[in-house]
Amino acid sequence: MGIQYRPEIGDWYETASGDLFEVVALDSREGTVEIQYFDGAIEELDMETWLELELMAVEPPEDYSGSLDLAREDYGTDSDSAYRLDSHNPLDGPDLDRF
Repeated sequence: MGIQYRPEIGDWYETASGDLFEVVALDSREGTVEIQYFDGAIEELDMETWLELELMAVEPPEDYSGSLDLAREDYGTDSDSAYRLDSHNPLDGPDLDRF
């Protein structure tokens, strides 16, 4: 049996099968832990089940797209392209000094 972690809201874990999830809610009266997997799925576990999980504490993922079901091309931006100097600046409005 591996390390048993006390669930804390905001902590991220990886299961033995490679699934990433975050603890999103705790109910001490009911003895439940609510988790949200990286893909967005939510699951409620009782404490007995939580203690049986083989977990490894991990850092939160840098890529938030898992729960949003987005591919890189869906982001709406191309982070690899250079900033376009000819793009429109919304602050370039009418010259208000002339009024």
